[in-house]
Amino acid sequence: MSLKNNAEMNKFSFSLFVLIVIVFFSSCSTDVDMYADYKDITIVYGIADIADDTTWIKITKAFAGPGNALIIAANPDSSNYPYKLSVQLIGKKAGSDELPPVVLDTMTIHNKQTTEYIVDDAGDTVVLHPFYGPNQLMYYTAEKLLADYTYQLKIDNKGKLIQGETPLISNFSVSYPVNRISFPTNPALADPEVKWKSVENGKRYEVSLTFNYKELLPGTTDTLLKTVDWFLGTRASNTLAGNEDMVISYSGLNFFTMLENQLESIPNVQRWAGLVDIHVAAGSQVLQTFLDINGSSGSLLEEVPLYTNMDGAIGIFASRHNSIKSIRLAVLTESDLVNKYDLGFKLPQ
Repeated sequence: MSLKNNAEMNKFSFSLFVLIVIVFFSSCSTDVDMYADYKDITIVYGIADIADDTTWIKITKAFAGPGNALIIAANPDSSNYPYKLSVQLIGKKAGSDELPPVVLDTMTIHNKQTTEYIVDDAGDTVVLHPFYGPNQLMYYTAEKLLADYTYQLKIDNKGKLIQGETPLISNFSVSYPVNRISFPTNPALADPEVKWKSVENGKRYEVSLTFNYKELLPGTTDTLLKTVDWFLGTRASNTLAGNEDMVISYSGLNFFTMLENQLESIPNVQRWAGLVDIHVAAGSQVLQTFLDINGSSGSLLEEVPLYTNMDGAIGIFASRHNSIKSIRLAVLTESDLVNKYDLGFKLPQ
């Protein structure tokens, strides 16, 4: 799961909501009382980022009912409260007064894929995209969050207080490579590295590269801007204090193999290499813990514990922040791209 941008966050937030619901019900006792009174269980998901112009919080409720749970989930009334909750963000910092509460409003987003149904060979109805769509209710604020504050999320659900908090992650930067990025093809050379310093309150770091290039198809006059993404891996810092040396290595040969696998082979196509964007996404301890717990083997013998940092609800309120460094290819790498690989790349004129 990526921490890179708002669009990804919206997709991830809904996937995580589904996962929380599944984990919750799979963690329950096997002794089920079909006649027990309904219990209101609030589910919360939110990730705060100082770079975001809007902070989104998804607040829903668990549901139960007769029949196929996936079909029930497609109904918005199953997951949404029929009334607006009171939701606030309150900034706190040691030695300073609390910031005035930021009151969140509601908005309906429209980018959730619509639920689709198919009938399989056995005649059973299969839900392709469970949970309601394409419109989903979200709580939001356009108030700018401050990096050196811890934010408390407070939800008043008709007198029931729900709260959780997260410190925010400040700006940090990629320290290496400095001026150009190299992808050596000589297997005798050591693998190159991406280096950075950990940031205070950051625990999990996801590193990826985006290779930007231009493409001119034969018989056309319009040059297209295209990208290829390459995920390098994840690292975790030892502490949350920051200023820890962090590093991840990568294979130059694997970079070219990745390009060969992902770029379409088009006769007489012309391509020109652009910048490489180095992405390092930092996530808070809560995100790291949640992903560790739910990254289990999936064995039926392994019981997945229920993890939440919300008091009075199930879910997480966490933080993240991304650092992006755009850098040119090394001269030798660009030469190899043009001369050693039949991908249509040309040297810039």
